[in-house]
Parts: sequence; C-alpha cells; structure tokens
Amino acid sequence: MTASWWHVALSCRPEDGALVAGAVVAATGQGVEELAPGSFSTILGSRDAAQRLTDTLTARFGGLAADITEREPIDWTVRWRDGISTHRFGRLVITPSWLPVAEAADTVVVTLDPESAFGSGEHGSTRAAMTLLERQPLDGCRVLDFGSGSGILAIAAVRLGADHAVGIEVDTDALPIAEANARRNGVTDRTTFLRGDAAVLGPLVGPAEVVCANILRTANVLLLPAIHDALVPAGVAIFSGMEQAEAPLFRPVLDAAGWQVVDACQDTDWWAVAARRPS
Repeated sequence: MTASWWHVALSCRPEDGALVAGAVVAATGQGVEELAPGSFSTILGSRDAAQRLTDTLTARFGGLAADITEREPIDWTVRWRDGISTHRFGRLVITPSWLPVAEAADTVVVTLDPESAFGSGEHGSTRAAMTLLERQPLDGCRVLDFGSGSGILAIAAVRLGADHAVGIEVDTDALPIAEANARRNGVTDRTTFLRGDAAVLGPLVGPAEVVCANILRTANVLLLPAIHDALVPAGVAIFSGMEQAEAPLFRPVLDAAGWQVVDACQDTDWWAVAARRPS
C-alpha cells in the first residue's frame, strides 16, 4: 500500500516494443504490461520517478509517446486478482480459486492463483502454450517447463495425465507460488519446482517426452540446444512467448536445426509452435 501511485502509459513503434519493455524493467525494476504491440504501461511510486523514466525513454526511442497519470492508492496484495477469469482449452479448464468450477466427466480443472508470478491464462502467450499442451498425448510422460512462473503449465501437464513435471524458474519469488498452486491441485507428489538456469538444469533433470518454453523468442533460440538435450529422441517441445510477427524468424531456426513442426497456435497477437526433436 502507498499514498499514491503513478501510471505511465507508453506508445512506441511495434518493432521497438521489446527494447522499450526491457528498458523499463532495467531502469525501474518494475514489470510492464503489454496492452497491444507497441503499447505498454507500468506503475511507479512517485511523480519524479515516472518523469525520469519517460524523459529517458523519449530521448532514447524516436517517436515514443508517454503519458503520466496519478492513481488512487492500490493494495497490490489483492489487486493482482483484477481481470483474471476462467479459461477453457479443450478439456482443460484453468480457473482462479475465487471462481470455483466443478469438474465434470469431460473436463480437467486446474485451480490456480498466479499472485506476482507470470502465468494466469490471461496472456496470449500462456493461452497459446496451454492450447498446444492440451493437444499433446501426455499419459505416462515426463514434462519439463522452462520458465515455469506460477506453475501453470507443469501443473496442467500432470492433471492431463503426465507422470511428473519439473518447472525451472530464475525468479525466486515465483517458486513458493508454484508450490502453493501444486498443493491446491493435489499434485505435489508429481511436480517439482527448481530455481536456476534452464540451460544447465534442463538436460540434467531430463530426459522428458515434452518440454514447454513459454519465454522470449531470443531465449528460445539460445535454449534450443539445451531443450534438444532435455528431450528423449522424437520428443516434442512447445515454444511460446513470441508474437505472430516473430513466426517467420523462429521457423527457419527450427528448420535449420532439423526440428519438425507438428502443431502451431495463434492467440490474439501471440504465437506458439510445437516441434519434434530431431533424432
């Protein structure tokens, strides 16, 4: 809770979006919300901090527009719930704890509260990854989740039939949230959440039949060798966290490395692809 908050709305060229978002995080340590390609917002604790940020960004990025608005005090311990709703992906239903859903014969329900961790089903990249995961035959599989955040993909994989899922995350604060969500869904004995570098840990805790990587395209490219080594021969990786415009940039990377695309999904402006590891 604070006396006041300052909302900063930023608009830039879509091609500068990733750089602008990264610059906000680097300058403030705060997260950013992407409202549309090239449109971002963040919250800061003072007018001076907001002005410094906008001055820095407008000087660095040509054509960037910024607007600063004072907001009423916000209790972020409960505000994270705003806008989170129930989503269905085939037979899989993701719902927050305050919107309970009865499990039926044709549904698998995951009750999940993301709190400050990424992964609630509200973001197009998560929904695209979830859509592809639900389509995979998971019975008896081992699943790895690179950048597990709230644990949403790892928990969903187990609820869909996987034997075990391991989530790897660099954010220490996300781990207790993921573990609490695993307890909430009764899958603590079939899920493990680790903090560390997925490039190092992934191949060590594998091999797995399925790897999920809902991260940035550049990170997916860098992690491609580690994802290969973390999979069994002919295992499938689900790559997400990429905008639709990045598909022509990522597909050639997969082709050059011998990966076979087996499925793809677009959700709003976000794109995900499932590809089979070369043997």
